[in-house]
Amino acid sequence: MPALLTHARELHRLGPANNDRLSAVRVALSVALPGLVLVLIGRPDLMMYAVFGGLTGMYGRNETHQLRLKHQAQAALILVGGLSIGVVLSVNHIHSWWLVLVATLFAGLGSLYADAVRLKPIGPFFGILALGACASVPTSVPFTTAILIGAASAAFSLVVGFVGWFRHRTWVAGAARNVPVLSGPLRQAALVHATRYMLAVGAAGVIGVLSVSGHPHWAMAAAAVPLAGADLPSRVHRGIHRIVGTFLGLVVVAVVLFPSPLSPLQYFPGHAAVVLAVVVVLCQFPTELFMARHYGWAMVFFTPVILLIAQLASPMDPGVLVMERAIETFVGAVVGIAVAVLVRAPRAKPSA
Repeated sequence: MPALLTHARELHRLGPANNDRLSAVRVALSVALPGLVLVLIGRPDLMMYAVFGGLTGMYGRNETHQLRLKHQAQAALILVGGLSIGVVLSVNHIHSWWLVLVATLFAGLGSLYADAVRLKPIGPFFGILALGACASVPTSVPFTTAILIGAASAAFSLVVGFVGWFRHRTWVAGAARNVPVLSGPLRQAALVHATRYMLAVGAAGVIGVLSVSGHPHWAMAAAAVPLAGADLPSRVHRGIHRIVGTFLGLVVVAVVLFPSPLSPLQYFPGHAAVVLAVVVVLCQFPTELFMARHYGWAMVFFTPVILLIAQLASPMDPGVLVMERAIETFVGAVVGIAVAVLVRAPRAKPSA
């Protein structure tokens, strides 16, 4: 019972503020401008690639401009890498079991890379999400175009993150992020962590395929979420936040997509794609605003971002969309929590 009360308190505890608004503005701009360009040229269906590239702006939020530039460049590799693999799978119609295999391998390698360069947000989650989402929708443009949109959006994020440097123009030669080398116990811990990611993502993907939902990547992404926690309690909390935050976010998605007086689509007939694109842009700011303070609240806004860009790329019945997302998220998060509980880091041997 005390453990349950602890988890319940964590659901509504808001972390301390830490320059969140400025970071949220940077990320919102990184996503909004490339997305609005696509809307203006009549291709809001390609917004998925711009959004995943624009998430580069989430990294290095409180670092100096010089160090943030390097951090975000490292993050862009895993985001654009996941996006590129997903697009290649899509254009070659590689889904189901092959998608699970590729995503599982990417999760393990991505975990090692994220630990080696100390990405923050921690882990390969956004790369896994980009891979699965891009693999699961038809690619309506040449695959190089889709990848270039993502890469250009990531590059724009780097510019947005660095532009403040021009106020002071201080450049410290040889400045580097404090990233310890993965050797000895750190390397062993990184290998165990990568194993967790592979087990969680692989198991969730298998369940997703066997359930014939058509969206195993949602379960795989949800399974990766708890593993970004620093310790077991925080991993359990993140898994719970993922479930509750996603369910609340699905209410927002339902309000937008289901016919009702509350839906903005009812007031702009014939412009549904533009309305959805605008909602995506508006939701990105509060997503980043809460990301470091309360993961559950961040998911309330991030869930509409991900589902609406998928709806722009490949529309489906809103009822099926909401129901399958809810089921896959619950299954994936539970699998991720189970792996976090069962696969523990080896205890250090006592010194002689």
